[in-house]
Amino acid sequence: MIYLLPLINGLRISVFLFLMAVSVTAENQKMNVLLIMCDDLNDYVEGFSGHPQARTPNINRLMKSGISFLDAHCNIPICNPSRASMMTGLYPHTSRCYGFEPWDKIEVLKNSRTMMDHFRTNGYYVIGTGKVMHSRDRQEWKEYGYPSDYGPFVNDGGEKDIAHPDVPSPFSEDFGPVDGSFGPLKNLKGMKSRLNGNALIWRTGNWKNKRELRYLSDNDRDPTGDELNAQWAVKKLKSLANNHKNQPFFMGVGFVRPHTPLIVPQKYFDMFPLESISLPKIRKQDAEDTYKHTLNSDDEDDRGGDRGTKMHDSLVSAFKENRDLALKKFIQAYLASIASVDDLIGEIIDALDSSSLKDNTIVIFTSDHGWGMGEKGYLYKNSLWNESTRVPLIIRSPGHSHAGSLSKVPVSLIDVYPTLIDLCRLPKETRKNKQGRPLDGNSLLPIIKEPKKSRWSGPDSVLTSMYNWAHEYVPNEQSYSLKNSQWRYIRYSNGKEELYDLIKDPKEWHNIAANSEKVSLIKDFRSQLLRRISSESFDASEKSVKKDAEFWKAKFFEKHPESDSNNDGKLSWKEHRTFKAKLDRLKNKPNN
Repeated sequence: MIYLLPLINGLRISVFLFLMAVSVTAENQKMNVLLIMCDDLNDYVEGFSGHPQARTPNINRLMKSGISFLDAHCNIPICNPSRASMMTGLYPHTSRCYGFEPWDKIEVLKNSRTMMDHFRTNGYYVIGTGKVMHSRDRQEWKEYGYPSDYGPFVNDGGEKDIAHPDVPSPFSEDFGPVDGSFGPLKNLKGMKSRLNGNALIWRTGNWKNKRELRYLSDNDRDPTGDELNAQWAVKKLKSLANNHKNQPFFMGVGFVRPHTPLIVPQKYFDMFPLESISLPKIRKQDAEDTYKHTLNSDDEDDRGGDRGTKMHDSLVSAFKENRDLALKKFIQAYLASIASVDDLIGEIIDALDSSSLKDNTIVIFTSDHGWGMGEKGYLYKNSLWNESTRVPLIIRSPGHSHAGSLSKVPVSLIDVYPTLIDLCRLPKETRKNKQGRPLDGNSLLPIIKEPKKSRWSGPDSVLTSMYNWAHEYVPNEQSYSLKNSQWRYIRYSNGKEELYDLIKDPKEWHNIAANSEKVSLIKDFRSQLLRRISSESFDASEKSVKKDAEFWKAKFFEKHPESDSNNDGKLSWKEHRTFKAKLDRLKNKPNN
């Protein structure tokens, strides 16, 4: 027995060292990341209390396995700048990306790493598909699946896409094949274009490349763009589980629905019978004490102006002023689109959870911004009210998050990037060089670990800005909202203000900014806002850029006086852009 003791002790030491090695390996093992994004998805999700008839069992299943942030908001409620902000971790006032200009051509953003770039730089296998950034996705991924696909579109048999044939005018004509289009996929056999007599067909794709989509029935058709993205993600997850065990991955999956056109298979419309659709509670004349409509916009398609009011009024007009029927039709298509994408999310979660990746993969689900459904007579995104700013945000992080936990702390998409850096233990430096900027957001990890926390290191108020077309964006000349647990304060670029007490008035029905009792509170919010958007770049150089732009516009006017279309002796930026586009078309026109 004495002779056996050294052997037994040696065995114990070996086992101990082995277990220690396994523990260290597990500790040092990097977490994978699966980011799933929808487009234009508001709080019409089970568990987020946006619409009582929402059918999202798969998103709800994810919600029950992680933490849900019930008061999460975007930082600008329109596609391109919202995604640029989230994926670079920089506010629009930091980057100057407020609109639809290519995000990677903006000085600050091209010198700051996107989330994907940062993970790739730190050894991750970075792959994605669909709409994660608004455009120019492919360059950010090591491997890229399918580009953004906004279809299906109805096509007139030529080059012109049109609205779904079930949508009446003027809405179909006013807003066309994208925003003016909703309805089920259907067999178009025998249907002809009213314009040219051609047979109608289905097409799908993005603005640059479209292809015909074959459709005979729901059971005999080509897959939609969103379905292709889900299939790609499922296939890649299975491959990663088997072939990439020694390298962590970051996967992004971007679904377009429920972005317009709201066209999905009939079975999803059947889930929401029209007569049963519940309408949101809308106060009559609710927009009378609001000021978004007072903003001027030179944007030709009015995405930055009062497009939501125009869409609402046109839709109601299309259904002969029957507002309830009009909104029921649109909401039915919106709920159907959400249900369709929920099925696809379920396929991805099933593939993940049935693999060896489940316990080592962080899952994040969110949207780029919300969408108004007739509240304040507004049917669109790009407002600073709750319907546009609020988004679902769910994070499942094995070893950190608690299943089914909820947080009511106001947070925003700017916080996702620093959260992933903490969860994956990556370096916090995300700048490529000194021309870049450090992250603006704060890590949500303390809340993920302790969901009942009411305070954290982040600000008390969520900051959201709003797109309104401008030739040059100067931060203190834009519109903003500050939203905390009790108040929403809005200041528009023209100085108009709104204030809502969210405890007494959760629907934001009563603007009390003019209430004499709120003078000091309004002043405090003004000061907070100024502090939040002020930065070192708020200096004379900012003004000089704008001054240079005006100088070159004046030079253009000297050379092309005919560009002054209204003959008032001045050249507006809209006139400049319209005339320059005309010159470009003439220049690029092929010689006969």
